[in-house]
Amino acid sequence: MDEYTLLDTSTEHGLTMRIFQRDEAFSIRVDTEDSELMNNGFHYSEDVLAELACAPIKGRAKAHVLVGGLGMGFTLASALKHVKADATVTVSELMSAVVRWNELYLGKGAGFPLQDKRTRVINQDVGKVMSEHKNSFDAIMLDVDNGPDGYTRDSNDSLYGLNGLTNAHEALKSGGVLTVWSAAPDIEFTQRMLLSKKLFLKENEMQFV
Repeated sequence: MDEYTLLDTSTEHGLTMRIFQRDEAFSIRVDTEDSELMNNGFHYSEDVLAELACAPIKGRAKAHVLVGGLGMGFTLASALKHVKADATVTVSELMSAVVRWNELYLGKGAGFPLQDKRTRVINQDVGKVMSEHKNSFDAIMLDVDNGPDGYTRDSNDSLYGLNGLTNAHEALKSGGVLTVWSAAPDIEFTQRMLLSKKLFLKENEMQFV
């Protein structure tokens, strides 16, 4: 089996990432060559994340959905597949290198979702995007880091703590949908989601899928 070839290295926000290629396979790794963050051989869960988020709002005219985390483009591609032609799909990606690598290397594998006229890219933390866009989105898909398991880091409170769920609730339109990708089941996060749903249900229904 051929070895992976290093294509590029980038250090942003205190994190060093590298992208590797072997034939049609790509791998993005963090800090060390052995710590793989993602590869393009496995994206079923990303596809389903967007499908579940978009299903309840598929009939809405001019829907606006938010994808938190570009990754290798599969969540974005799936969202585009499941919304109408008049929709807008905003993808928020903090790492500019990830956007660049999608443009240079990864686009073909996901069907070139960045080239879709419905796509809008914001090079910013998704938590900040949500806080700056109240009552703006019909659906939000969070596919950031390893999901809620990273909640032990203070920075992730803006996404996966009660503060983050409040932020998502306020960014969603009435009846909006929130889906969250996780590397593994997380009982504590599930409990926070159920608690936040109880807090918000009387005021403005938010669906958790």
